[in-house]
Amino acid sequence: MGLLDFFKKIEPDKKKSPVLHTLFDAVFTFAYSPDSVTKGGVHVRDGMDLKRTMIHVVIAMQFCYLFGTYNIGHQHFIALGEHVGFLEGFHLKLAYGLIKLLPIFIVSNVIGLGIEIYFAAKKGHSVEEGFLVSGALIPLIMPPDIPMWILIVSVAFAVIIGKEAFGGTGMNIWNIALLARVFVFFAYPTTISGDEVWVSGFEKVAEGFSPEYGWAHGLFDTLFGWMGLTTFNPGASIVDGFTGATPLSLATKGGWEAVTQVYTEGQMWWGAIPGSIGETSKPLIIIGALILVATGVGSWRIMLSMLIGAVVMAMLLNAWGATPFMTVPWYAQFYMGSFFFAMAFMATDPVTASSTNIGKWIYGFLIGFIGMIVRVMNPAYPEGWMLAILFLNTFAPLIDHYVLEANMKKRLQSA
Repeated sequence: MGLLDFFKKIEPDKKKSPVLHTLFDAVFTFAYSPDSVTKGGVHVRDGMDLKRTMIHVVIAMQFCYLFGTYNIGHQHFIALGEHVGFLEGFHLKLAYGLIKLLPIFIVSNVIGLGIEIYFAAKKGHSVEEGFLVSGALIPLIMPPDIPMWILIVSVAFAVIIGKEAFGGTGMNIWNIALLARVFVFFAYPTTISGDEVWVSGFEKVAEGFSPEYGWAHGLFDTLFGWMGLTTFNPGASIVDGFTGATPLSLATKGGWEAVTQVYTEGQMWWGAIPGSIGETSKPLIIIGALILVATGVGSWRIMLSMLIGAVVMAMLLNAWGATPFMTVPWYAQFYMGSFFFAMAFMATDPVTASSTNIGKWIYGFLIGFIGMIVRVMNPAYPEGWMLAILFLNTFAPLIDHYVLEANMKKRLQSA
């Protein structure tokens, strides 16, 4: 009870300091579940409020965070031709990844939560918990070298226009994390497309360019020096032939053969490839998806139907075979890109997805079907899940409407 008593002593006055009280309430309800519940025999009364539900999603992402942090450093050192084995230079790769990822995570959450706290204080109610997940998702779907000012603008746009303008958590039409990503894609296309944005730490990803190490790397160098470990080498340069191209980029130009000339299936499956921070390791994403299904937070219907939709469309494109990308074997499509991440953490967002069981099957299938079309047939951006999910977010209420109408019509006829 000591911590609870401490919280009660420092609670700011709601009328005199509404912003501070809102901030306090956010921290307090994160640490403790509410001490009051809805009365009545028809309500379920337990400790699983919205914050605790969202925490399950954040926990499921931690495998992606651990691997993504390390892979940032791994891709950096591969470009330099140093420590090319996956576990070689482990301390350097982990340190480099932390230096890159922590600012992205901190900025995303400070800006997003700051805006939410402001609006909550103006409205006079508690902080809405939705950004707890969005703040964890946004760093995982961004390039590791994204400029901080672009990140700030994209997060502010997503929270204000995509969420608060609609009334806050539970009222938003589109997935907030994806809205931040799509804003960067359309407003600053060169920042989130092309081969150079997925490998961090260089002014330009081209032969002869040296890494840009700052004061944080110097701190780690001091620590590693005391421990007798290798340190960062600012005199190194990008090796001849390194491009930083992603498998999707290679597949667009030369099909599956071009991909396998650069990356093995094992590298693509386990995630030792360039890409968005959290999207590369398929087994770890699948583990996160299973956690969401086991806890009842994520819908297995959406995940399975999205997989079926993607397989069906990939097979149809294989049969057509008009471009090199269309000839990529349907199963190989799942070695590349962010399908599993989108399936597990984006499409299953309970606010923006369909809520009826039949609607979930339709919703997920169409995301997989349309997303594969966009991935393979869109020459400007060889990936499709971001646009497909936002598109189906828009139509999710309509899907549920017709499902409910059909159910009511069927019941009336049988009455």
